Amino acid sequence: MNKKYSLISYFLFLISYVLFTSCTSNNIKTDDSLKKYFDEYHVTGTFGMYDNGHAQFKIYNLHRFADSAYLPASTFKIVNSLIGLQTGVITNEKMVIKWDGVVRSNPDWNKDLTMEEAFKVSAVPYYQEVARRIGKDTMQHWLDSLGYAAKYGRAIIKNDIDSFWLDNNIKITADEQLGLVKKLYFDQLPFQKRVQEVVKNVMLQENNANYKLSYKTGWGYKENGNSIGWVVGWEEENLHPYFFVLQIEGPHNIDMKNMRIAILKNILTQYGFFQGKK
Repeated sequence: MNKKYSLISYFLFLISYVLFTSCTSNNIKTDDSLKKYFDEYHVTGTFGMYDNGHAQFKIYNLHRFADSAYLPASTFKIVNSLIGLQTGVITNEKMVIKWDGVVRSNPDWNKDLTMEEAFKVSAVPYYQEVARRIGKDTMQHWLDSLGYAAKYGRAIIKNDIDSFWLDNNIKITADEQLGLVKKLYFDQLPFQKRVQEVVKNVMLQENNANYKLSYKTGWGYKENGNSIGWVVGWEEENLHPYFFVLQIEGPHNIDMKNMRIAILKNILTQYGFFQGKK
C-alpha cells in the first residue's frame, strides 16, 4: 500500500483500536463539534486540519477522512497544472488556450482563458485540453511519480485522458489530499520549484493584512449520483500555515458551489482564523 502522502498513517496506526470512539491521541484531536455545519446543509462529510507549527491534527469524521476515497474532480487541476508546467505544455500562468466555440452553462468558460483565469473559474474545457496535450503515457508517469491517489493501489488511467478525474476512474482520500497540498506548500513535490510556486500563486484566493487563504475546489458525482465536493488548501497567518481539506457528500442537486465555501469559512471562523492572531 502506497502511503507516500498519508500524513497521519503512523498516528492512525497507534490509535487504530479506537477509530470509532471519541478517544484522541496526542497528535490527533477528533472534533465532533463540526458536525453542526454539515447538518445545517443536510450533508455528510469530513474535515481535517494540520497545524504545521505544532504537528497537530484536528479531524471531524476520522474514518471518512483516512479510509474513504472519492473522485478528485477539479482539485485535480492542482496536479494537472503541475504536470502541464513541468512538461512545458503550459508555458506559464499567462498562457492562453483559445475557446473552442462550444457554449457551456458556465459563462466564465465561454472565452479565451489564461491558465490563471482557468484555474480561478475552474474551467474544465481548458484543463481537458491541457490533459490531451500532456498525453496518457506522460500523465500516468507523473501520477506514478507522485503516488497520486494510490493509497489503495496504483491509480491507473483506464478511461479517456480528458475525463479520468471526473468519472470515478481514480479516487483519492482526504488524507492524501492534505498531504499533497502540504508538500506543495513546502516545494517538496517532484517538480521544479518554479512550477510549484506558480501553482501556489494561482491557488491564492484571499490576501489581506490578517491572512492569506489558498485553495482549490472540486465538484463531481459518485456512481450513485450523489454530489461530492472538495475544498483543499491552506490558511496562513503570521507566516504560519494551517493545511486543510473539506469533503462533502449530498444529493445530486444541492448548491455545492456556495455550500462548500460556507462550511469551510464557518469552520475556520470557529477555529479563530481570519483575525491575524494565529
